[in-house]
Amino acid sequence: QVQLVESGGGLVQPGGSLRLSCAASGFTFSRYAMSWYRRAPGKERELVATIISSGGSTNYADSVKGRFTISRDNAKNTMYLQMNSLKPEDTAVYSCKANSLPIWGQGTQVTVSS
Repeated sequence: QVQLVESGGGLVQPGGSLRLSCAASGFTFSRYAMSWYRRAPGKERELVATIISSGGSTNYADSVKGRFTISRDNAKNTMYLQMNSLKPEDTAVYSCKANSLPIWGQGTQVTVSS
């Protein structure tokens, strides 16, 4: 069974940091590019960052460039999103996805508020 499980969300003050994890199972993780998405209340889902299968190339939305870092550990079938200098506008449910697979995790809530 293909499964993606996100974790690491929570409540953080502006300027703080969080590290999200996405644990994959049921497919050959190392063969797929992976992405993080987010959906804020009342807004469309936004692509945050993408990493290729080897981890050798990444892309970011302009809104998070320079603050977020996507990475992966293919030996652990896990992808990460290090989020620094968080802003209130980063508040959203963050989800991971294997590119070209129609599977989503349940998401993890990130709330940035003082």
